[in-house]
Amino acid sequence: MTNSTTSFHPSAMMLGFGEMTSIKYLYCALAIVWYVMIILCNSAVIAIVILYKTLQKPMYIFISTLCLNGLYGSFAFYPNLFINLLQDVQTISYVGCIVQDFAINTYVCCEMTILAVMGLDRYVSICNPLRYNTIMSLTTVYKLIATVWMYPFILITIHIILTIRLPLCDSVILKIYCDNWSVVRLSCVDTTVNNIYGIFIIVSTLVTMPLLVFISYVEILRVCARSSKDFRSKALQTCAPHLISIMNFLVDTLFEVTLYRFTPTNLPYALRIFTSVNFLVVPPLLNPLIYGFKIPEIRTKIFKIVCQVTFPLKWPLSGS
Repeated sequence: MTNSTTSFHPSAMMLGFGEMTSIKYLYCALAIVWYVMIILCNSAVIAIVILYKTLQKPMYIFISTLCLNGLYGSFAFYPNLFINLLQDVQTISYVGCIVQDFAINTYVCCEMTILAVMGLDRYVSICNPLRYNTIMSLTTVYKLIATVWMYPFILITIHIILTIRLPLCDSVILKIYCDNWSVVRLSCVDTTVNNIYGIFIIVSTLVTMPLLVFISYVEILRVCARSSKDFRSKALQTCAPHLISIMNFLVDTLFEVTLYRFTPTNLPYALRIFTSVNFLVVPPLLNPLIYGFKIPEIRTKIFKIVCQVTFPLKWPLSGS
């Protein structure tokens, strides 16, 4: 470890795998199985939306965008995890660390932005059904998707620029992956600007976006309260997967952000690792599962594809 009075830009960062290396082959095997499941499940939902024209509607396009982001976030985390688990020394190059930092942060921001846009879509669909096709046209949908990706990338690019200017006094990261706060806390100089901008990102993504979803659902509940039982049932059925997704991701991310900004070393090692990776492990698999099995239109098409593969002569492919 370098003396804390000496500033430098390290060529490599030491990751905090710690006790995981004692049974690294087991962890590696479990991670590979989990990653393969993430790839298959998310790819299946995306393929279904692309293959069937009847699913090329705003809600399903947003769902496929959410699944695409899950693949993106998983790719930023798992390959480097496999490499380090199979090595004797768990390190990552400084450049690789910054790239992973950028990818994971954009994944988080994109996830919350997509979920906020999906909340807006549900609001328009339930509260303004007669104007839904006009408001949520395909042109509007594509503009929203472009915003969903551009906004986080611009936001995090500034964040990374502020980080790479910092000289560091150490090269040991407490987590098994690189994130911005883990790098910033190693700096030898004042990081007030980084901290202020970091708080701005937290407020703009983990506070503002859920607040927009909350406002949307307050209006949805008001409409449902004045509607028939069948309408309420159908509305809640389409909203349930979205609520599960946003609550799971928000709780995981806020807990991880809060924990590692205050007391990262005061908890048992296993619990620290679990809480730090939960938002990277659970949502990418949970999202395609709840949308794939909860929404009848997607579930039916997935089963149809499975039957086509199993009994090709009895289930001709149809784009409808």
